[in-house]
Amino acid sequence: MIKIENYINGQLVAPQMGNYLDNVEPATGRVYSLVPESTESDLELAIQAAEAAKENWANTSLEKRAEILCRLADLIDINADELAKAEAIDNGKAITFAKAVDIYRSSANIRFFAHAGTQFSSESHAMGNLAINYTLRDPIGIVGCISPWNFPLYLFTWKIAPALACGNVVIAKPSEVTPMTAYLFSKLCIEAGLPAGVLNILHGTGGSIGGPITTHPKIKAVSFTGGSATGAHITKATAGMFKKLSLELGGKNPTVVFADCDFDETVSEVVRAAFSNQGQICLCGSRIYIERPIYDKFKATFIEKVQQINIGDPLAASTQHGATVSEDHMNKILSYIELAQQEGGTILTGGKRRTLDGRCKDGFFIEPTVIEGLSNQCHTNQEEIFGPVCTIMPFDTEQEAIKLANGTQYGLASSVWTNDLKRAHRVAKQIEAGIVWINCWLLRDLRTPFGGVKSSGVGREGGLEAMRFFTEPKNVCVKY
Repeated sequence: MIKIENYINGQLVAPQMGNYLDNVEPATGRVYSLVPESTESDLELAIQAAEAAKENWANTSLEKRAEILCRLADLIDINADELAKAEAIDNGKAITFAKAVDIYRSSANIRFFAHAGTQFSSESHAMGNLAINYTLRDPIGIVGCISPWNFPLYLFTWKIAPALACGNVVIAKPSEVTPMTAYLFSKLCIEAGLPAGVLNILHGTGGSIGGPITTHPKIKAVSFTGGSATGAHITKATAGMFKKLSLELGGKNPTVVFADCDFDETVSEVVRAAFSNQGQICLCGSRIYIERPIYDKFKATFIEKVQQINIGDPLAASTQHGATVSEDHMNKILSYIELAQQEGGTILTGGKRRTLDGRCKDGFFIEPTVIEGLSNQCHTNQEEIFGPVCTIMPFDTEQEAIKLANGTQYGLASSVWTNDLKRAHRVAKQIEAGIVWINCWLLRDLRTPFGGVKSSGVGREGGLEAMRFFTEPKNVCVKY
């Protein structure tokens, strides 16, 4: 039984109150480690460590910060196999997916922002012969970073890397559902020589430690990824505290397929967009709209490909579709599948819990599920299920497709599949989303702004957007 520890002031330590949570392996349903249930007393220790480290880290040269962060990225690459296995065990995702996506992007995130910190520039504005203004971008100080369970190390590093590169000190909380790789990352921070107190990692629930992080008066900015309801709670809890907030929240993303698409490639990519990581990606295309002339052909081919997805033990190299993250989440997804049938939907494939043999016989597996015959306003099409469930629906005109795509409270991502270049640009302009992929999905450039509109969030991450979020601009005006 592994007992996970917090990382405070450069050391691995037990929680002050001595309380722990069970950590369950999704593929087996069995407890395999214990997670600290941190509280405000642990947070105060982390705040003290961060305050002591704040000035030195802010004054550390850009080159030195980049050197330490790149060393940390190298250590992730060196330990990629161990980290991928830990992610597969902790999250339930396929180990091949974890190595190719999660661990690769974790080191890429850190290396990208390490270099970005050395190239980050600010503006100057000349006022003719009168004066010149220039902008300083200083670290904020102590910032909070709260990351989700679907990409545990990948999204953890996506937040802390720009914060550290900009000279901030960080109090970070990984998800209590998937804490293992953040714990292993703590050890790599020690090995890399990250100065004590610069990064502090506190494990626990939102109630025990996440809430206190967001409302602590010495934490001046909070970057959060998670559900829209939690994002709304953070906004209310911090109202009047004048904190900077970056909230990357839920999605109910449309996939719009026109009849002139590259058919075979589109079907394959739409399957990937719907079911990657067991559908547990905020960017997954769970509402699929298909132009009527190809609807029946697309449906038949799509279902055939979905049925070929290999469901299995996450630790097996052949597995494409692993376990959902927890029993509670599995039951939530199954309840939505039942609700979809009550709302008049027809299950075309999947729809059930899958029981495997051997060590995974008690695991939390759900078959990839495709549902037809639902209205755009039903619960299944309006609420984020965050699992291997998608709906399909025909449309007749471009304007109808846009109306359907925009017909939810969410606006995170979307994809459009067509060989008509003018149409692609025209539809992309009208879709209400922070990201529109044309003839692709999840093709990511770390320099681009990432985030959503409407209930999908506030602010943007990535590239210059992240660097600007984690700094305070100061205008200096010098009269000639």
